[in-house]
Amino acid sequence: MRRLLVTGGAGFIGANFCHYWVGQHPDDRVVVLDALTYAGNPESIASLTEAGRVRFVRGDIGERAQVASLIAEEHIDTIVNFAAESHVDRSIEDATVFLRTNVLGTQALLEAARDGWGAGAAERGCRFHHVSTDEVYGSLDPGVAAFTEASPYAPSSPYAASKAAADHLARAFGRTYGLPYTISNCSNNYGPYQFPEKLLPLCVLNILEGRPLPIYGDGLQIRDWLHVADHCRAIELILQASPAGETWNVGGAAQEPNIAVVGAMCDVLDEAFAAQPQLKKRFARSPAAQGGSARTLITHVRDRPGHDRRYAVDARKIRERLGFVASMSLPAGLRQTVHWYLEHESWWRAVVSGEYREWYARQYEP
Repeated sequence: MRRLLVTGGAGFIGANFCHYWVGQHPDDRVVVLDALTYAGNPESIASLTEAGRVRFVRGDIGERAQVASLIAEEHIDTIVNFAAESHVDRSIEDATVFLRTNVLGTQALLEAARDGWGAGAAERGCRFHHVSTDEVYGSLDPGVAAFTEASPYAPSSPYAASKAAADHLARAFGRTYGLPYTISNCSNNYGPYQFPEKLLPLCVLNILEGRPLPIYGDGLQIRDWLHVADHCRAIELILQASPAGETWNVGGAAQEPNIAVVGAMCDVLDEAFAAQPQLKKRFARSPAAQGGSARTLITHVRDRPGHDRRYAVDARKIRERLGFVASMSLPAGLRQTVHWYLEHESWWRAVVSGEYREWYARQYEP
């Protein structure tokens, strides 16, 4: 039986991980720590907390005393750190909060784990798993081999630099203090519960509301798309089978340019409107409700500063050593994601308000 502390567990990937872990490991104890900043939503794990399957604690990973108290009180032996500021555009606007959460927050969390677990943590099966990103490696030119776990770090944005620093801290705590850690660097996640500042949910909501679909530059930036359910399964394998001190690239083996993925999502929504006539009444401003195509909303906007052209990770290590292969194809994953948002309108209606609405207006209003 594991006793997990899931930081950032009310965010996109963290919430999906909680649902996945509780379903696969019903006897484990799961405690979520989340500061509930703009992208954290307790509704994403409400069914778990209301059923008593997850304990939710509001708090900041940078508050070392609170984290230490939780580790001691709950006898935590596994920490999965999803807590992070993660939107590149926001980091370009102001990097301060990214450094505070992603660097200093991770430092405080590592220190609390080190002190709480003490000597012999590895022998007792304790594990600190740090969830990172492929963006720490920087940009790849076309035709260049994908990043491996040995690739040098070359972050382009303040967000990526803050995650790179957090990775280095985790390794340093392993080398210096013997903290049993693992790191995963994942490619672009998508799926349920994703906050709609990210490309795919933003496009779904904009299509439903008849708003432009903003595509940076020519839209030919290539990403490796990983469904969040596959990512959760990869983390499970790492926690179960990886030795401490290892880093793992996790990819979806689905490299596609942004413009192609957005176009495919447009087609899925058009098909949904054709198959479900009631959608035309619910979302009357959508092009499909007016006899048109969602693709007419695609609008190219000025590229963001330092925009990486291509990301791609070589996931052979996790495939060969742990047996992980992404099971969700991109077409199937896009279809599942679109239908999730159609079926959970109350969730995203509640999310698209407050601070996010103000940020959205600055970025994407015509």
